[in-house]
Amino acid sequence: MEGSVTPYPFAYEEGEHVRRHAPSGWADYQKYRPWLRDEFCFRCVYCLNRERWVDMRRGFQIDHSVPQKLRPDLKADYGNLLYLCPSCNSMKSAHLLADPCDVALSSCIRFQRDGTVEFLNKEGERIVEVLGLDTPRLVDFRRCKIGALESLYQHDPILFVEEMSFPQDLPDLTEKHPSKNLKPEGVGNSWFALRERGELPEVY
Repeated sequence: MEGSVTPYPFAYEEGEHVRRHAPSGWADYQKYRPWLRDEFCFRCVYCLNRERWVDMRRGFQIDHSVPQKLRPDLKADYGNLLYLCPSCNSMKSAHLLADPCDVALSSCIRFQRDGTVEFLNKEGERIVEVLGLDTPRLVDFRRCKIGALESLYQHDPILFVEEMSFPQDLPDLTEKHPSKNLKPEGVGNSWFALRERGELPEVY
């Protein structure tokens, strides 16, 4: 794990992301937003920016891993939907990038403690290039965020936990009723359900 902050704020999960949910039946893919927030831990799957760190008046956005113009039949297919920050979604546009459910992004990209980004293979190079993950402004943002979190970790642990904790408005998926759900057990393992059981981690 990079840096001294535990957990490191810009680390991809190990291995491909295994979806915990599989709802279906809605023609409007926006209805899957609460599921996708829970699925991808309230952060952008590519740049790892968190909901807690940005102005959420615009909100994060739903992206189609395989663009709609290539596969319009997958427009409302949950397995083709990702959760992205507005900047990454805008820059990805109709580009076809590695899907974190098919490819371990930890084997493609590594964010350094100084905010710089290192691509580890061709797929990582393409993600960095298309999304501009190495732009000076974004590098500076990561460097400052990591430095601030390290300072909080050492000197203000309560505020550190606030910065690294889950959002307050965790979606209660028991209130959502898709016509089908091939992984109903995922609802009981959602972050909201863990909080209700007193099992939600302080930070992630």
